[in-house]
Amino acid sequence: MNAIIKVIKPLVERFPKIAMSYRQWRDSKDINELPQKTSLGFKFNGNASMANCSFEPVETAIVKKIFPLVDVVVNIGANIGYYVCLALYSGKKTIAFEPMDLNLKYLLRNIKANDWQKNCEVFPIALSNEVGINEIYGAGTGASLVKGWAGTSENFSILVPSSTANNILGDRLLGEKVFVIVDIEGAENMMLEGASKLLEMNPKPIWLVEISGEEHQPKGVKINPNLLATFEKFWNRGYESVTADKHLRAITKEEILRITETQVDTLGTHNFLFYEKSKKPI
Repeated sequence: MNAIIKVIKPLVERFPKIAMSYRQWRDSKDINELPQKTSLGFKFNGNASMANCSFEPVETAIVKKIFPLVDVVVNIGANIGYYVCLALYSGKKTIAFEPMDLNLKYLLRNIKANDWQKNCEVFPIALSNEVGINEIYGAGTGASLVKGWAGTSENFSILVPSSTANNILGDRLLGEKVFVIVDIEGAENMMLEGASKLLEMNPKPIWLVEISGEEHQPKGVKINPNLLATFEKFWNRGYESVTADKHLRAITKEEILRITETQVDTLGTHNFLFYEKSKKPI
């Protein structure tokens, strides 16, 4: 397999439009299939591991424990709607952000198939630190605003509209108990720069955020250069942080500083929970 990849990769780099067309065809070939009932209790289509309950089992168990504690779920980087559907199935009002056209088609079909369209708002944009138009690289679950993310060629990009959480959500969620799920492949710090109102809400939201330390960094980057800045956006506002895994291990500033200094990732995961101090949700 590695030998085949070595042969194909130069061709992909040489003919990016053909390669992009192939990727789009490959990812969209199941779009016309009707969402089918899953063991999760709802209809779903677009990713076999999501439909058969093998996708992120630990994170899935965590979000299911948190849903009863909140009124609203905000999913930033909703992809095809796995966590959106879990939230809606749990009876939660849900707000989803997803800028990729193909992901959006699956997301909307999965919501409509379960007759949840009146309980969910969908914004077809990327959330960042400013209003504008951004390039997004790659496709599927790995699409990112970060150039070179996960080895994706800069030739594989499309333009998407972007805005900020402050601009779109404003103060409308004040007083609500909110759970924010973020999976935006390296762009977390940019998004948080435009989400001060969410971060500073009272009561404070619970956050589940994917933050890579070493994984998927662009070529030449060993450790996420925004690692400390991302965690500090929570810590400076009175949040605590733990790993979103079976250990729920506390993450401290000392550890993050050590990682940035030694360039050795000791986190053991890329998913983290943030919550108001002394109010650990699980």
